[in-house]
Amino acid sequence: MRVAIYGGTFDPIHKAHLQIAAEAVRQFRLDRVLFIPAANPPHKQATHTPYFHRLRMAQIACQHEPRFVVSNLEEGVTKSYSYYTILRVRATLDPHDELFFLLGADAFAEIDTWHRSREVLELVDFLVVSRPGHRYQVPPGARVHRLDSLALAVSSSAIRAQLARGETPEQVPPEVLAYIREHHLYQAPQESKGVQAGSSPA
Repeated sequence: MRVAIYGGTFDPIHKAHLQIAAEAVRQFRLDRVLFIPAANPPHKQATHTPYFHRLRMAQIACQHEPRFVVSNLEEGVTKSYSYYTILRVRATLDPHDELFFLLGADAFAEIDTWHRSREVLELVDFLVVSRPGHRYQVPPGARVHRLDSLALAVSSSAIRAQLARGETPEQVPPEVLAYIREHHLYQAPQESKGVQAGSSPA
């Protein structure tokens, strides 16, 4: 069996995430893509949405594709270090199964800063998503397969900004968008009443 770990904050999950996973399945004949939302990502200061909601949105987005499996493997851990996630996933697989790690070129470029990065490089093959022709450094010993057929300029931060303005981002699957609306996620904070309309500032 060929399995890929696909980690991230998924804050929120969007169509580009699903397209990347689908293309990885097609190009590398994957049997399963494990979407693993990070509970406490070490390379980001904070997530915008609680872990439970991000996990549930991923489950909703992946429910129609049997090869996409959402895992709560990182729930409750202090920091979501990929090294330990890889070991825990590997422990569930047969010794002959192949394990990959799917990620973007921007994240791969920072791999030397990862916790126990040298050991991470030895544990998995990497499927690195980047723009066609984009160059990046490959650390010695890393087994890297390029996934260059996608050039998806989709930003989770831009999607969050759209949602905060009450807009409907096209890149959010409809069922995920319905969940976001139901639970009032990504709403702009209530503005301070401050000076009322029609009054003069002091």
